[in-house]
Amino acid sequence: MTDTVDRATQTPDEEQPYLELGLKDDEYAKVKAILGRRPTQTELAMYSIMWSEHCSYKSSKVHLRQFGDGPKNERLLVGMGENAGVVDVGEGLAVTFKVESHNHPSYVEPYQGAATGIGGIVRDILTMGARPILVMDPLRFGDADHPDTKRVLPGIVAGIGGYGNCLGLPNIGGEVVFDPSYQGNPLVNALCLGVMPKSRIQLSAATGVGNVVVLLGAKTGRDGIGGVSVLASATFDADGPARRPSVQVGDPFMEKLLIEACLEMYDGGLVQGIQDLGGAGLTCALTETSAAGRSGMHAHLERIPLREASMEPHEVLASESQERMLAIVTPADLPAVLAIADKWGVLATAIGEVTEGDRLVVTWHDAVVVDVPPGSLADDGPVYQRPIERPADQDELAAHALPAYPAATKDLLLRMVASPNLCSRRWVVEQYDRVVMGDTVLAWPEDAGVVRLSEETNLGIALATDGNGRYTRLDPYAGAQLALAEAYRNVAATGAIPIAVTNCLNFGSPEDPAVMWQFAEATRGLADGCRDLGTPVTGGNVSFYNSTAGAAINPTPVVGVLGLLDDVTRRTPMGFTEAGLTVLLLGDTWDELGGSEWAWAEHRHLGGRPPAVDLLCEKALGEVLIAGARDGLLSAAHDLSDGGLAQALVESCLRHGVGARVSLPDGPAPFVELFSESAARCLVAVTGAHEAAVTALCAAHDVTCTRLGVTGGDALELTGLFTATLSELREAYEGTLPALFGPLAGATREAPAAPAL
Repeated sequence: MTDTVDRATQTPDEEQPYLELGLKDDEYAKVKAILGRRPTQTELAMYSIMWSEHCSYKSSKVHLRQFGDGPKNERLLVGMGENAGVVDVGEGLAVTFKVESHNHPSYVEPYQGAATGIGGIVRDILTMGARPILVMDPLRFGDADHPDTKRVLPGIVAGIGGYGNCLGLPNIGGEVVFDPSYQGNPLVNALCLGVMPKSRIQLSAATGVGNVVVLLGAKTGRDGIGGVSVLASATFDADGPARRPSVQVGDPFMEKLLIEACLEMYDGGLVQGIQDLGGAGLTCALTETSAAGRSGMHAHLERIPLREASMEPHEVLASESQERMLAIVTPADLPAVLAIADKWGVLATAIGEVTEGDRLVVTWHDAVVVDVPPGSLADDGPVYQRPIERPADQDELAAHALPAYPAATKDLLLRMVASPNLCSRRWVVEQYDRVVMGDTVLAWPEDAGVVRLSEETNLGIALATDGNGRYTRLDPYAGAQLALAEAYRNVAATGAIPIAVTNCLNFGSPEDPAVMWQFAEATRGLADGCRDLGTPVTGGNVSFYNSTAGAAINPTPVVGVLGLLDDVTRRTPMGFTEAGLTVLLLGDTWDELGGSEWAWAEHRHLGGRPPAVDLLCEKALGEVLIAGARDGLLSAAHDLSDGGLAQALVESCLRHGVGARVSLPDGPAPFVELFSESAARCLVAVTGAHEAAVTALCAAHDVTCTRLGVTGGDALELTGLFTATLSELREAYEGTLPALFGPLAGATREAPAAPAL
């Protein structure tokens, strides 16, 4: 028997499984108070989903408000609150970008979990009116040699590549990090960026009484039911993945058709409001569009094309079947919308209308199964000020003394560059198409991805994502700022001006006071850092409950920074391109190895303090790198981060097969000079003709500039220490992931060259 509103009114004392659906006693009582009765079965499912942690942000809202109080600039067109932020990049164009998580589904079903993570973030960008043009994938896994990493990593990488490649979107960068804290809880964060004319920005509000609600895309099935409320709002137990039916199933070819159909509708001015269907499916789309438009809505569920005729109303509303969009169109434009959908082979069904008042009414064969104020689902869910408590072991971690520093030897260097977190990512990225669409200017292994937006003017953007869970575990405030600083530095190293930030905040259970302390400190650090750098946060994502059997991941704020290049032909690449260049180190090196790759790779040690953060120094370094690129002074630039100067030298030499002869400066011991991870540093290469100008530019910005040596030869020679041939370095650097995960058929040994623009 269908549980209707009339029946719910007549049976007020009927027991309901609200606890099993994730609602607490007080939350269920609040639902009843809002409705003045018990909810129907369908309403109960809707509230349980929309008030879940993943959808309502009920534990994080009080902290995220800091981002809304952050810096604003004239470029910010749409900020937090919509599906993605929108930034003016000039020449009548705007870009929209965002990063989100698909962590839990990717552990349960690696391929589909990761693939639908790409599909979902692409639809977020499409919803804003933009054509998606690139993706990125910051990833975290457990120990590289753990059996379960061998289960999840290949599937996740294949899912990301399979979906993105089918859509024809280049994957221009990301991260792959291994750490035992992610065992049983990998992090799969996905970023997408799109471009559009400024005049084509779309919003989600459903307005205009009598306008038609149209469902576009795939049929609705039982895949993904409970995916958000169950998988992303609870921790895993020690038994591992067990909820495969909760993972969505993707179809990238349908998504491609949906993209083209929506873009044609936008260009025709046919859409009054638009929302993608991802987490929480129709429940989210109906409530958020009507709440945003402060309007009522009537939806007829029986009109929705179903894959399975036996589905119940609550299943139809909770389904997270992929490749679907909800559009609001005028009655006059409905025939044109249906015709465009038919042209692209996309299902389009008028399922409802915008109404007077403030009620969302859903009927099932004329029986009312939902009658709620939409704002109560979308905007007025519970907001918690969770207890916060500094972890009991925080001081002990800080006091955990580092192992004795070794001598700087070739054997140590070869072990470090072969370690899982520093070795080549070629095994991963060769499964992605990095140059499809023909506008990729820089991609892995470059510091940031660079994509051209205009063939006529060479306007372009740069993007980088970064995050270090070990740093954030040692000091959440500083760790979040170090993630921001590194992404900012990576973008500036290409010559792009950093202009905006997105973030994905991956943490353990919000019900753990120690985790909430980490979250509060990290968000405070990120908000303060964005304020200091003048980069507004345009939006992002919070992923809680990243815990397995009670053990939380290292707190991992992933930060994406967007940069702007007036002319991509002036971008700075990261590798040594020819012999005879002068190698300079910009910035200061200190004895800072707490949380470093050396401490972890060599000793499995986590303790001490992370590198100090000085955002004024980061900004000054950025100004040097941006001006150097603009004036054509820099032949190469590579930021220093994980692995320090040693890693930057190796990667710069291997990029184009050009060696270097380097003398370390006087100061800290050679080991510290090579492996310290002090921030605000960059390795640059310049011609002799430009060395004096670069030195003067550094002096003008109060950035330390140290001459290290010259490029050339087939080895990295560290004067007075050792010499490692490029073949030795390449064998160590390239061999690790293929040895762990097997050879990759068709992989090339060299990254594709950047196009000549």
